[in-house]
Amino acid sequence: MATNEAVKNQLSQKKQSEVEGQNNSPKTIEDYLKKMAPAMEQALPKHMDADRLMRLATTTIRTTPELKKAEVGSLLGAVMQAAQLGLEPGLIGHCYLLPFKNNKKGTTEVQFIIGYKGMIDLARRSGQIQNIYAHAVYENDTFDYELGLEPRLEHKPTMDSNKGAFVGAYAVAHFKDGGYQFEFMPKADIEKRKQRSKAANSKYSPWATDYEEMAKKTVIRHMWKYLPISVEIQKAASEDETTRQDITDEAKSVYDQDYIDVNINESDQDEAQQALDEANQTDEDSNE
Repeated sequence: MATNEAVKNQLSQKKQSEVEGQNNSPKTIEDYLKKMAPAMEQALPKHMDADRLMRLATTTIRTTPELKKAEVGSLLGAVMQAAQLGLEPGLIGHCYLLPFKNNKKGTTEVQFIIGYKGMIDLARRSGQIQNIYAHAVYENDTFDYELGLEPRLEHKPTMDSNKGAFVGAYAVAHFKDGGYQFEFMPKADIEKRKQRSKAANSKYSPWATDYEEMAKKTVIRHMWKYLPISVEIQKAASEDETTRQDITDEAKSVYDQDYIDVNINESDQDEAQQALDEANQTDEDSNE
């Protein structure tokens, strides 16, 4: 037989379990990263360590205040992209986690950007490339190149402390079979590609902090389609400067499932009132 006291005890126990559940749920970004560690471990290539990725991601978040304001699902999704590609975020330059304003939603989201060193690393994983590199060209350098049946490139960097203005950048890839590929891109073309990026005008953007590195990365990315690289690596590079919605949604679902509202909502209140009414009616019937 249900009584007022029994119902009250049940409600008290339910609320207590919700509070305990909240105490066990993640409270900080670091907590969410730790909760996602097993998934990251499975996604990472053999050469990478999950603990190291976690430390690098945590450091990046702590040193970029705007990341702390970003949607949790978006941030976790960007970290998971880094894990899946086996690239390390932060000062190493493999990849970047960039906060940007989504004006349509009125929120801050996180964009995943592959860096120059990250592009080099992905290219080398193909096993078909012996060496790959890129260099910036300045106004006072000796630089010349030709295309056609016998392509040629010559670059002698100036030893003068005054390099002059940035002119452009080129990339060269030497294949294990003895062949090679090179591409040069003038500054004007690099700037056009920069402006296509959501990261173009952000103060946190690598375009603002490491322009030369991003210019070199842009040329390598332009040369990408001519390199003997696997479909998987080609696809990985295509995720540059994108938000993988499937990964973001999966990460967000982890966040949402861990959120527990300790306040009794309207449906709970209705159920409680109904139980109390039934208990009162049972008591009245028994007294009759």
